[in-house]
Amino acid sequence: MITVYSEAHQQHHGAAELDRGRLVPCVEQPARAEAVLQALTAANLGPIVSPDDVPIDILARLHEVGYLHFLKTAFTRWRQVHPDSDALPYCWPPSGRGHPPPSLYGQLGHYAYDAGTPITAGTWEAATAAVRVTLSALRHLHAGARMAFALCRPPGHHAGPDYYGGYCFFNNAAVAAQAWAEAGARVAILDVDYHHGNGTQDLFYRRDDVLVISIHADPAEEYPFYWGHADERGEGSGRGYNHNLPLPWGTGWTGYREALDQALSLVAAFKPDGLVVSLGLDTYAQDPIARFALTSDDYPLLGRAIATLNLPTLFVLEGGYHLATLGHHTVAVLRSFALQAATS
Repeated sequence: MITVYSEAHQQHHGAAELDRGRLVPCVEQPARAEAVLQALTAANLGPIVSPDDVPIDILARLHEVGYLHFLKTAFTRWRQVHPDSDALPYCWPPSGRGHPPPSLYGQLGHYAYDAGTPITAGTWEAATAAVRVTLSALRHLHAGARMAFALCRPPGHHAGPDYYGGYCFFNNAAVAAQAWAEAGARVAILDVDYHHGNGTQDLFYRRDDVLVISIHADPAEEYPFYWGHADERGEGSGRGYNHNLPLPWGTGWTGYREALDQALSLVAAFKPDGLVVSLGLDTYAQDPIARFALTSDDYPLLGRAIATLNLPTLFVLEGGYHLATLGHHTVAVLRSFALQAATS
């Protein structure tokens, strides 16, 4: 198995996020990716390589050009007024976003849907590096590899066509699916993060060439609240190609496996040429910002189940915030997938 990793992720290091009325230290931190890297190295699952210097013009085919320009310039503009802090919004449109105002403060509220995703000095560099990590990992699948792992940070599945939030700026999994589709493939995305991949849903909601399936906490009680309901099935030509499988707080492996089996059946029926897995490990019972009840014994079962699809598979790192086990659980999924794939 090939893992692609860039140390450029370390340049994105937010100081604080607003969480339920309190300004708290960011839980999405460089130590996450480093924990996964350390565990992969110790497990000796395969080569760990740097990304190729691939062009990232694909971003403009997924994300709105004005949004890209905003992200590239926002921190420089912010620091001209606030030399000692990261950029966070404080004001949002009450309904209907309309056009972004010229004010930086207005633009922050226009493009961000939460106050938990600070833009820092190195956000642009880290986020674009994550895109290159993803595209480079996909190249290994194009070359015949059965699986590859894009060790991405910041994560991506909450980033939509023209918005960011949930610690995400560019949608790495969507980048992979778009690039694969542009190469002529039918692609399925399976999102197993605790939180609904709202950005991924929005990016493909009106398309029938990419199947999107998400298993996640019920948005009736969990972030991101406004997306992820079971009746959100796609629109236009995309009707029937978006599937949400929301689960209640406290879900353990038995309930999760039922949803996973349903998701895998949907993928198989779609008959894709390849699979992108948005790999979130925040389904763990002790994750500090989640409320599922999976145990360490469940992650090998997850990897093994996904491997039964017998598809070229790109794993893209999303969430997971219990640092003591994040690397171990990532390895558990990838190793069990590799072992199962080797026998099929």
